[in-house]
Amino acid sequence: MNTQTITPQPTATGADRALKAKHRAMWAMGDYHRVAAELVGDLGAVLVDACGVRPGDRVLDVAAGSGSAAIRAALAGGRVVASDLTPELFGPGQAWAAQHGAELDWQQADAEDLPFPDGDFDTVLSCLGVMFAPHHRSAADELTRVCRPGGTVGVLNWTPEGFIGQMFATMKPYAPAPPPGAQPPPLWGSEEHVRGLLGDHLDELTTRRATLRVDQFADPAAFVDYFKTNYGPTIAVYRSISGEPESVAALDRALTELAFRFLQDGVMEWEYLLVTGRRR
Repeated sequence: MNTQTITPQPTATGADRALKAKHRAMWAMGDYHRVAAELVGDLGAVLVDACGVRPGDRVLDVAAGSGSAAIRAALAGGRVVASDLTPELFGPGQAWAAQHGAELDWQQADAEDLPFPDGDFDTVLSCLGVMFAPHHRSAADELTRVCRPGGTVGVLNWTPEGFIGQMFATMKPYAPAPPPGAQPPPLWGSEEHVRGLLGDHLDELTTRRATLRVDQFADPAAFVDYFKTNYGPTIAVYRSISGEPESVAALDRALTELAFRFLQDGVMEWEYLLVTGRRR
């Protein structure tokens, strides 16, 4: 293991700790592993393949969830640490890894304050994870800090214009106001924003937009029911308006209309941005 000391990070304030506790609780709601396994798990393989993980590489998956990317990296021969703020996701992830015959380590960690030494990993990646850290600059700096010079940093995130980005925009009027300084997750799907975050740290920075084909939902109502049951951010918004029947009905209609626009013959295309680069 790299023996460098960990670069000191700013001490978290009480407000920061409360915000992180809220985020942890949100992702523990519902069944995110089901979402990963049934809908978005293939994107982990897309990211790992783009990062070129090789046997023996030391790999960190930041905001790993139940490990769709971490497991793929381990199967590629990487020595993998899957880290996440929400350890409640590790149980399903460990079972998923066992089903695939993958061995990796699991560690609770805040993407904005990673407990690893500078330059400790050959590859640092995040699939639909780091985008939800509220302070984008802090998270981006940590992604690059723990990657060795010449190593690879890769992230895959939903775009603001794509379906999931539009879903967050649809839910925003019904959600509690974010705390000062917190940034919207889909900004990580903007090329300009990501280049601003990572461009000073990475060489050979490349971005590519693509879509994930989703054929899980027979109709818009099926999508709304699924996300209200399984997806933490959606569950949290509905809980925040649970005492307002008119708001609940309005959000139901708005999400149904959104799904109707994107659902064609039982298929949806969810756009994402794939970013990779070499640590300077």
